[in-house]
Amino acid sequence: MKKYLTKRLLKKFRFNKFKLSKYEKEIEDASLRGEYVPVSPEEFQEVVKALQQRRKDAVLSVRISSHDLNRLKEKARKLGLKYQTFITELLHRAAE
Repeated sequence: MKKYLTKRLLKKFRFNKFKLSKYEKEIEDASLRGEYVPVSPEEFQEVVKALQQRRKDAVLSVRISSHDLNRLKEKARKLGLKYQTFITELLHRAAE
């Protein structure tokens, strides 16, 4: 019944007019299946705080050997990440 109401509301507000990406469609489908649940205001604030701590607000410029950079790029590629994101995550883990 809940699924029906949600789909009916989507049609009522004509959200289906928007072209969703594959990722956005997966989120919408998960929402319709009830995979997302409300959280308390305290839990929400914990998430906000964690996101703020991960915000990138500084610029860093370093020189490294091209060999090391190429190895980092290869590892990032194998993980399906952009190499800058991979390096940022490595630095974040080292800083903890």
